[in-house]
Amino acid sequence: MSLSVAIITRNEEKNLARTLATVRFADELVIVDAGSTDRTLEIARSFNARVFHLDWRGFSSQKNYALAQCTGDWVLSLDADEELTAELQQQIHALLPSNPPCDAYFIRRRNLFLGRWIRHGGLYPDAKLRLFRRAAADFTPMPLFEDRPVHETIRFDGRSGTLDYDLIHHAYPTLTTYIEHMERYSTLGSQILVAQQKTSRSPLTFVANILLAPKLNFLWNYVFRLGFLDGREGLLLHVYHAVYTSWKYAKAWETARKSSA
Repeated sequence: MSLSVAIITRNEEKNLARTLATVRFADELVIVDAGSTDRTLEIARSFNARVFHLDWRGFSSQKNYALAQCTGDWVLSLDADEELTAELQQQIHALLPSNPPCDAYFIRRRNLFLGRWIRHGGLYPDAKLRLFRRAAADFTPMPLFEDRPVHETIRFDGRSGTLDYDLIHHAYPTLTTYIEHMERYSTLGSQILVAQQKTSRSPLTFVANILLAPKLNFLWNYVFRLGFLDGREGLLLHVYHAVYTSWKYAKAWETARKSSA
């Protein structure tokens, strides 16, 4: 059973080598790049990856294109800022030749924020469907859009399992990167709200979405889901995630306001 690893990239020179070093056991590395201007392509080729270019079309389209280039019996779909633990490498390497009973496997993720593993607040185990038989799954867009702008999902119909060991997700190494991501994702998230006509048109809904929803989000994740056990990093993460929620609704309201002016 051969294994292809599929990764989409754009300016990932800080992450890609770390990721590729943990999948050297794979039979094929497929990189689909959206126009990197740093050393991303040089790094990919140094690992003998097959490199393809595709102008950015959205997460689902980029990842489906990467899947289409894979030739292995199985595909492991990774983000450029993820790496496999040594235990996970060994498990996958041993699993595939054994005629696995499932057609797809979820893998748990350890999300790192400012270098700290965030174990609480609903962020672990954060299992994602990442390992599957080729052609058994694909990334699906949200029906309201040509392509889903945030949080693409995998469409799969079959028997699945969960592996025993973890991916490590170097999600946000600095506060600057986190705030930049939340600013961008809040814009994309607001597009979904606009399409769903959830634009806080009434004064009561506006106050609830802009002020109360973020506070409740923080209370739920930081207090009831024990986010406070993750120290200062946990506090910062949940505070700024609550702010992201407010931004998302505010931007949706602003878009609707402009369109009706």
